[in-house]
Amino acid sequence: MSKFNSCFKTPLFAFVLSSLVCTLSSVHAEAPRVVPEILDSIPHETSHFTQGLSFDGKELIETTGLYGRSGLYRRTLDGKILDSARLEERYFGEGSVVMGDELYYLTWKSHKAFIYKRKPFKKTGEFRIPTEGWGLTIWHDELLMSNGSDALLQIAPGGFSVTGIISVKDEGQPIMNLNELEAVGNVLYANIWQTDLIAVIELPSGKVLRYLDFSKKAGEIRKRYHGVDVLNGIAYDGKDFWVTGKLWPHIYKVKF
Repeated sequence: MSKFNSCFKTPLFAFVLSSLVCTLSSVHAEAPRVVPEILDSIPHETSHFTQGLSFDGKELIETTGLYGRSGLYRRTLDGKILDSARLEERYFGEGSVVMGDELYYLTWKSHKAFIYKRKPFKKTGEFRIPTEGWGLTIWHDELLMSNGSDALLQIAPGGFSVTGIISVKDEGQPIMNLNELEAVGNVLYANIWQTDLIAVIELPSGKVLRYLDFSKKAGEIRKRYHGVDVLNGIAYDGKDFWVTGKLWPHIYKVKF
């Protein structure tokens, strides 16, 4: 998700959940916590309210949010912008993912996702999403979407129908506020909004295996850089993970 530090949501499926309650202490943390090691960092645009982050070959794809400032960017690791596209001001951009020759870009409350030509960026279509859009990744040739609840929606490309729902739990307790996503094999990495944690989730069971705890690094960044927002953005380059946050000055290469 992507709001500033407000804490409201719209209703989701009646069969998914009836309401959301979000607090900083809402994570049921029975699974162990691991503190990642920071290996390296690269520059990140401090104007980018990061919603989606992923690799396309050796280049990073980033989508950003906020009304009037939502955009899509292709960039090199040294920060050079190679391609970009902007959403209309009425849309609040969210997560994104590349699949084949297409890129899918969610919006927050518009119940809509946009389809772009992967390279160069060119909008080619759109499709309806049944809930708010937060994070997006690919798992088993389907889109896997978060919406701020504990439920991950499996969406089939083409017809874009919901084919299944995975509920994420830690020792039987639902883990809410799942946000940006990155699937690697049958393991999903998910930012938990309003925390400094990334949940490591087994698929398809939805069981939380552990949490990656970035509270120390995130705390340092908040003290040094005024106005930064939450940890958000996970990308895997085939070997290493890279993480960042909304309006953060760096993207960090991490080991855990």
